[in-house]
Amino acid sequence: MIIVPSEPFEGGSGLAVTFSLAEGDRVHVLHPQQIVAYRGPSQGRSDRLMNVKGMYRKRKLIQADMSGPCQFVAALPPGFSMKTIELDGDSDLLYDFRHLFYFSDGIQMRSKIISMKNMLITRDAVKMKFSGNGQLGILTQGQVCQQELHPTQPLYVDAGSIIAYPENASLELTVYGNNLASQHMNYHFKMTGHGSVLFQAGRQNQQLEDEINDDGLMKRILREVIPFGSVFIK
Repeated sequence: MIIVPSEPFEGGSGLAVTFSLAEGDRVHVLHPQQIVAYRGPSQGRSDRLMNVKGMYRKRKLIQADMSGPCQFVAALPPGFSMKTIELDGDSDLLYDFRHLFYFSDGIQMRSKIISMKNMLITRDAVKMKFSGNGQLGILTQGQVCQQELHPTQPLYVDAGSIIAYPENASLELTVYGNNLASQHMNYHFKMTGHGSVLFQAGRQNQQLEDEINDDGLMKRILREVIPFGSVFIK
């Protein structure tokens, strides 16, 4: 299977990703409405209802099973990109199911219940753990970054930007810095442990664009003056 991301569409209106499947290849696309072009036999695409767990987590009903030989193009929204992850055996990373765009045959998924404090900030009670041999595609806002965790030296990561983290990681919801800094940032996860954490680097782009485009003097003043103003005043 070959996956080739193209250049962004003219005007920054999105990104196209081309999938080329050989005979015997099979992928499951969880956002089938994003498929904008297809070349291959008609029976190479078979849409079906997701299982109940998938419907709840993706808040969608249909997935498309694509079988090779075929080629198709999927369009991604402006500001989004896709990270392809190769799995070979077990992985200890826990993913947010909402980021999953596709997975290939040979990938198994298991649900993992997360702690109550993490549920409150992620708005999700379950993370997904993948194993097996194959590929999965993660939909992200902006570039995907990877940082190694340390057993004792904490890494602070914007809680809403995290894509995946090791199951063994210790997480604490917090802010950091002096009083002014901690009042003007999103909540972060203070993370220690072993392995890598994946996070997206484009979630804050809209806020920066609004500030650059001058969304009103009063709003800007309130964001700076009121504690946690940048969190509550959008």
